Amino acid sequence: MILSTLDYAIIILFLLTTLGIGVWVSRKSGKDSSEFFLSGRNMPWWLLGFSMVATTFSTDTPNLVTDLVRQDGVAGNWVWWAFLLTGLLTVFIYARLWRRSNVNTDMEFYELRYSGKAARFLRVFRSVYLGVVFNVLAMSGVTLAAIKIGQVMLGLSAFETVGYAGLVTVVFSAIGGFKGVVYSDFLLFFVAMAGSIGAAYYCVNLPEVNGISNLISHPNVQEKIALLPDFDNTEAVITLLVIPLSIQWWSSWYPGAEPGGGGYIAQRMLAAKDENHAIGATFFFNIMHYALRPWPWILVALVSLIIFPDLQSIQEAFPGVTEDKLGHDLAYPAMLTKLPSGLLGLVAASLVAAYMSTISTHLNWGASYIVNDVYAQHSKEKPTEKQLVNMGRIATVGLMLLSTIFALLLTNANQLFKYILMFGAGTGLIFILRWFWWRINAWSEISAMIASGVISLLFTIPSINHMLFGEKSSTDAIEGVFAAWLQYPMVVLFTTVIWVVVTFLTNPDEEQKLFDFYQKLQPGGPGWSSVLQRAKSKGVLIEDKTQRWSVPSGILAMFLGCGVVYGVLFTTGNIIYGNFANSLTVGSITMISSFLLARVWKKIGKDVL
Repeated sequence: MILSTLDYAIIILFLLTTLGIGVWVSRKSGKDSSEFFLSGRNMPWWLLGFSMVATTFSTDTPNLVTDLVRQDGVAGNWVWWAFLLTGLLTVFIYARLWRRSNVNTDMEFYELRYSGKAARFLRVFRSVYLGVVFNVLAMSGVTLAAIKIGQVMLGLSAFETVGYAGLVTVVFSAIGGFKGVVYSDFLLFFVAMAGSIGAAYYCVNLPEVNGISNLISHPNVQEKIALLPDFDNTEAVITLLVIPLSIQWWSSWYPGAEPGGGGYIAQRMLAAKDENHAIGATFFFNIMHYALRPWPWILVALVSLIIFPDLQSIQEAFPGVTEDKLGHDLAYPAMLTKLPSGLLGLVAASLVAAYMSTISTHLNWGASYIVNDVYAQHSKEKPTEKQLVNMGRIATVGLMLLSTIFALLLTNANQLFKYILMFGAGTGLIFILRWFWWRINAWSEISAMIASGVISLLFTIPSINHMLFGEKSSTDAIEGVFAAWLQYPMVVLFTTVIWVVVTFLTNPDEEQKLFDFYQKLQPGGPGWSSVLQRAKSKGVLIEDKTQRWSVPSGILAMFLGCGVVYGVLFTTGNIIYGNFANSLTVGSITMISSFLLARVWKKIGKDVL
């Protein structure tokens, strides 16, 4: 595929603008570690909200959505739509707590909440576990998508793509810091949305499709457009709907959808001006991320079922694509090759924007763990602010190199998505409860991470399965014990039992640590009643009587918020499908949910005054 001069001009202009932002803010970003990683904790909600949306708009996301739609239909997206519950729980309960903690990273929380050597070990271990291992996996998925786009749209080899894209991004991230990431995300969001909407509009009107009504009625598409799985297919309902909505959303740690908040979402909440700005940013993010942004990708995925109905048709159209990178997720960049000059340049620039936004966020976030939670805590002499910033830049480059190497070994985005979900299964409940149950300690989290990792490996690594089950294949052996859809719940069950048992077998945290934590954050609830009684008996005042426990109202707001966001999602879908009667019904439910949510949200505000 050959890009025109206009296409190249659009791409180059965009890259220069983005790099210009990084250079412009570099002097202030390098002032100290707080500026480099949190921009001085003075960010407004709308800028942080756009940054969250742009960060999760990565090059692998449309590829993943395309993979899901082509294999499981539009309803296949429930495996990530279910994370809305996690997101809204963060909005209405945890955003305020995170901002109130005033920590530099969510890893610093461990020494705020837990006591002793176990807390210090957990802080370092999880910083490496998430900041390096999980972070590299997430960035590898994004880089894999960039490789596929480069092969299909530009005819670049994998090494050329990661060389060009990686170099620009790592330079921008290293010099601009968090402020550069957030400022550029604002631009990247609009470029990425314009590109995805433009691509969807043009693809739907291709001669082979000829409009939305013909698309929806096409035989290849009809069985894929349902917003809910076929209820006659029990396994599909359990896999795509029941497990994600009943178990997955609260039990699994996943970047951008961490139970109880965390990761780069926590980083943005910590950078907010105050608690209200943290709440506003996360709510705006969840509306945009789940309700509106998926539809352009879904439409392109549906069109691809007509243009490229199977993998063989993709391979025939793009013989230069290597065998190890061939998958249904390749259909998205394949569709983009149909775009005309100008629009192609805008879409290519939007994909570059998506790549840069996500990778730069992950680099800054991961580097913040390495610097604040490992290097600064374990240096023989206290490092200066300049040394911390320099170490952050070195860590940024190192993380980029590791993720690039791993990306070259991967095949498709869905493969990595499922692996990350399994590897974090069963840990999420701790992240939700640790704020509200005093008995959870550092050993609870350590045991959960180890148990989840080991048990997941038994299900996902063929060589281990082969050793355990003999000559039978790993898949046959496991499904002989558990049905395929039972694997994830079993990992959650075993992990949960292990960490609960470990919690009661180990000593609780030091009393003074629990007193200090409660006094600073005022989490409230029956899970802290025994601690409050002990404090009272010793004449220690740790409870602020002016603040009422807002969690019940927060949970109600979460469900009403789901009604609003899912309502917008389904209303938009029904309008696109031409089901106007359904759109009016769902739209009415959405309006009612919005009205009730506004009233509950107002009550939450009074509870914490």
